[in-house]
Amino acid sequence: MKKFLILSSFFCALISMAQNDLLQSGPMLGYSGYREVLVWTQTSEPAAVKVAYWKEDQPQQFTEEVTTTADSQLIAKLYPTNLSYGTTYNYQVYINNQPVELPYETTFKTQALWQYRTDPPAMRIALGSCTFINEASDDRPEPYGGSYKIFNAILDKKPDMMLWLGDNMYLRTPDFLTLTGINHRYKHTRSVKEMQPLLASVHHYATWDDHDYGPNDSDRSYANKHLTEATFNNYWGNLNTNVVGNGGITSHFATGDVEFFLLDNRYHRAPNKLEKDGKDYFGQEQLDWLIDALVSSSATFKIVATGGQVISDAAVYENYATYPEERQQLLDRLAEQRIEGVLFLSGDRHHTEISKLERDDAYPLIDITCSPLTAGTHTARDEGNSLQVDGKTYYERNFGIIDVTGPLNDRNLNLQIFDNKGKAVFDYQINAKDLKYK
Repeated sequence: MKKFLILSSFFCALISMAQNDLLQSGPMLGYSGYREVLVWTQTSEPAAVKVAYWKEDQPQQFTEEVTTTADSQLIAKLYPTNLSYGTTYNYQVYINNQPVELPYETTFKTQALWQYRTDPPAMRIALGSCTFINEASDDRPEPYGGSYKIFNAILDKKPDMMLWLGDNMYLRTPDFLTLTGINHRYKHTRSVKEMQPLLASVHHYATWDDHDYGPNDSDRSYANKHLTEATFNNYWGNLNTNVVGNGGITSHFATGDVEFFLLDNRYHRAPNKLEKDGKDYFGQEQLDWLIDALVSSSATFKIVATGGQVISDAAVYENYATYPEERQQLLDRLAEQRIEGVLFLSGDRHHTEISKLERDDAYPLIDITCSPLTAGTHTARDEGNSLQVDGKTYYERNFGIIDVTGPLNDRNLNLQIFDNKGKAVFDYQINAKDLKYK
């Protein structure tokens, strides 16, 4: 009998190892709702995938089974449903009806139903942009990416969610022309082993910038933008996409008393070199949607996130300031509508800084730029941003953590920037009252 149990355990271990080999990347948590969440996985070959999930001391439930196929890039999106509000669940991926054993935590959490009942919950949000994962055959002679352990440092801060602010993948010369190339790059980046524990227990949301959209500095003329749009949506688990209805990956979600408006700064963008007044950056339809959505929002903090800097007045590289007419329209309409609580988040720049625009008869507009995660950096330099907050810059690989805390009538947002090992660099506080009209 003892020999039988030993052999049985041995064969179970072999089966588990075999199932692990079929897991290419993930599981990754996408959006979190009140009654359902999204769990994303990718297999290494066609396979049947499902997720078991359970509360402590409760029996398991299973999602519907999904068979991954080459047409779906071997991706399965699975939806645990009928969940309780504000509850943490354990979960486990099953491939071909066998459990996958992972050496790190796999839990998800639903949103709390606090409205008309309690103060909003505290939340912790991780931020980052510019993720370059090396692949020697396709890269420059000198590796551009590194410090992948930054993903472990982010996880160590125990965020509830992570917001990826663009350049989350770096498409390269062999990638741009075909769907095969685009899928290769997304798959290669998503599979980096250091990222997997972070993906598995933190809910992830994303927007993009030029490098996960197309070639460097790419715009609306990129012929394969419909391919990268579809691939982006395959690889991320946002609650929605193309909310404006005219193409692109603009999306929206809310958690606690914070609303997020994830803008697409590429799909409708006029070329940087186009000689034309009033040329599009976000485009008129997206801008109109944003103003409508901000006016309609009753959130304490209304966070507008996009790949490029919005508030910096340095008209360099691909900042919004290089499209001055549309930028001014946005600023004017925010003032005309007296929209409170607006805060901008951005990436792209391969350094981190805070820009602050003081306004007459209005609260200041703040843009937190957080970059890069694993891509290359540059030395400190004066780019002409007169709105840069003194002492709030950093020029090495880094990430941000935002904590939103306090009672509903006195909410605080605290930003901390950490280096790639998780050591604090600087912090910055904003009280909700600082983003209101007097």
